[in-house]
Amino acid sequence: MELKVIVSKGEAGYYVARVPALKGCRSQGRTKAEVLANARDAAALWLEVEQDKHTVRPIGTAEVLAVHP
Repeated sequence: MELKVIVSKGEAGYYVARVPALKGCRSQGRTKAEVLANARDAAALWLEVEQDKHTVRPIGTAEVLAVHP
């Protein structure tokens, strides 16, 4: 599964990432590399929680694609 990630510069110099396909899935990091790694983790955890609640069907590995506005 490939997921689009929107990365923007937040306040206090941090980068903020959101995954539009996963409602409420967001993360942050000090660098672009860190925010993307954190977004991968956040997306994996989001999918795990939703699968546990049986709201999404089981899937394979999620691959996060970075999109910088």
